[in-house]
Amino acid sequence: MDVSLTMWVVTVVGLCALIAVDFFIGRKPHEVSTKEAGIWTIVWVVLAVLFGLGLLFMGETQASGEFFAGYITEKSLSVDNLFVFVLIMAKFAVPTIYQQRVLMVGVLIALVLRGIFIAAGAAIISSFAWVFYIFGAFLIWTAWKLIQEARAEEHDEEYEESKLIKAIEKRFPVADRYHGTKLVIRENGKRLITPMLVVMLAIGTTDILFALDSIPAIFGLTQDPYIVFTANAFALMGLRQLYFLIGGLLKKLVHLSYGLSIILGFIGVKLVLHALHESGVHVPEIGIPFSLGFICLVLVITTITSLRASRKLDAEAAAAAEADTAEGEPADRT
Repeated sequence: MDVSLTMWVVTVVGLCALIAVDFFIGRKPHEVSTKEAGIWTIVWVVLAVLFGLGLLFMGETQASGEFFAGYITEKSLSVDNLFVFVLIMAKFAVPTIYQQRVLMVGVLIALVLRGIFIAAGAAIISSFAWVFYIFGAFLIWTAWKLIQEARAEEHDEEYEESKLIKAIEKRFPVADRYHGTKLVIRENGKRLITPMLVVMLAIGTTDILFALDSIPAIFGLTQDPYIVFTANAFALMGLRQLYFLIGGLLKKLVHLSYGLSIILGFIGVKLVLHALHESGVHVPEIGIPFSLGFICLVLVITTITSLRASRKLDAEAAAAAEADTAEGEPADRT
């Protein structure tokens, strides 16, 4: 797309306005109900769809397809990331009424970091076409790593603080409890940061690791910085509501890692083919319509098989519990 500076400004201002509305509505700490999370999840998805259709109506057919492919990919990767957010919330014992504020600020930090990564990625790609080989190889390696982790019998389900967070906690004294939504307090004449600030930084900076696979993945679908940025923005901004909506369902998506590994591997191969094509090698290139259809098909199959496997595991667990109860009952005496 030939995106003018005016269009960039209008887009960023529009996104900021949506974020401001979201922040205003959720400014008062409260427990987010499933109904509220569901309504706002639908709102963000509808806004993303309208944006993609708007590109289509503007005559940008390819850009529209790239946006939807990128948005769906980023959204699916963000669902897997929600599990880490759950671990972070548990690690810092964040009260339920403050969790949405933590996620809101954390997502804003993530959005700024993504913007920086996208700008850097676009600059590198425009100058060095061979970087597609690196991106492609990295995504294929990431896909294999996801499969290995999914096949492991035991998973480490405890969040380990990054070196940055540990350094902050060591450098600045942290209060021993939450003080509402305050980030800094003064206690006994001493300035302290609150656990609220620490967990917000943990959520935001954790996205650096997430971006290592998501940014190369979306650049494998489009090299347009405008599409990359807007797809990431819409995927991230609905993340907070999605956390509360499917938080309890995350463990039921037992095959999600397999699905994501297939998608990342597919995009990795697509990137390598594109790099070969740019180098003058005559190889087939994978178009956006096929990519979009493939990604959607993998996610649908993954969701169906995950729910079936989860239902089977629940049935087996229930049967085992019933058997244990029956064995524990005293025999009838006559």
